[in-house]
Amino acid sequence: MGGLTPAELATIRGRLEAFADDIFASLPRADQRARGECYLRGLMLEGRRKSIEPMAERLGEVHYQALHHFVATSPWDWRPVRRRLAERLVAALAPTAWVVDDTGFPKDGPCSVGVQRQYTGTLGKRANCQLGVSVNAVTEHASCPLDWRLFLPEGWDEEAMATRRAACHLPEQVHHRPKWQLVVDMLDELAGWRLSPPVLLADSGYGEVGEFRGGLDTRQVAYVLEVRADTSAYSEQVRPTVAPHKGRGRRPRPRYRDRPSSLRQLAMAAGQQAGVELIWRRGSKGLQRGRFLALRVRPAGVTPRRLARQHGAELPVRWLLAEWPVGKPEPAKYWLASLPEATRWWSWCGWPGCAGGWSRTTASSKARLGWTTLRGAASRVGTIM
Repeated sequence: MGGLTPAELATIRGRLEAFADDIFASLPRADQRARGECYLRGLMLEGRRKSIEPMAERLGEVHYQALHHFVATSPWDWRPVRRRLAERLVAALAPTAWVVDDTGFPKDGPCSVGVQRQYTGTLGKRANCQLGVSVNAVTEHASCPLDWRLFLPEGWDEEAMATRRAACHLPEQVHHRPKWQLVVDMLDELAGWRLSPPVLLADSGYGEVGEFRGGLDTRQVAYVLEVRADTSAYSEQVRPTVAPHKGRGRRPRPRYRDRPSSLRQLAMAAGQQAGVELIWRRGSKGLQRGRFLALRVRPAGVTPRRLARQHGAELPVRWLLAEWPVGKPEPAKYWLASLPEATRWWSWCGWPGCAGGWSRTTASSKARLGWTTLRGAASRVGTIM
């Protein structure tokens, strides 16, 4: 793993110390704040291993036990530290969007909290690893995590895991929560810190979960979420109808009586000619071109009770975005977006290095989203943790 040489770190030490003073200002004791600054320098120094013992050896000024005590057992509250870090990152980056991602941490043994053999996109395969779920601020040129959680697989709730839980000092009240629920928890925590996303992006592992989309709707979080082609939806024009009342019992409620279509069917019905061809990025491989559709649809799958509570009798209208590669018989990728109806998807985005893309909505400045950010975020956030 890379890092700074001691000489390079010395040139920025004053700035790093000022940063640490701000980040760790909530710690009550001077020795804790000093250990925090020392730990940051250890993380930034070059060296493959970033665990406590090798970092202490490289620093040469702090005993291993002192640094370990600060990280593992010292009774300081990490929440104000994490809040201040998130506040500084948002202020420094002015992010265009927030991106949800999960990152794998390969492990050799079975003793780390939450470790098991599971799929990780970091390695592109199943492996013995931990998984971390994060919410990340992104711009055209940078990304950083604002909040994160360790994912605990369901198997760790089984009685047979009691010994391993105790060995890892895992609190009894900590149990499995789905990844999408961890994201909602983080959004609530960030909202408590007065931080909210301009727009939230996530892949289909999250976008396919109706409860997740509903949670974002409830919190009024604008989103662009990747979904599968077979996700069901109606066209915008479809409305619920009421069956004739036969004079007995309760009056029928409005409902959708036709079977919904898939997003693939809706896109194919519109046809490739309904899209617009864009140059959405200039990169090392030259100009990146694509043809994109933007259709108004009503995603299906919302329970009647939630539908009545949140939207009256009608399913909410969302944008269906589809990437249709030139020369291909059908779209390759699909997204559902809750950005305002007045969003001007095809206007010039005006960013350096971007020849065209998703741009600012005419209705809300919170809907500003660059297509380059949407396409490039997934390749960047997997390497930030």
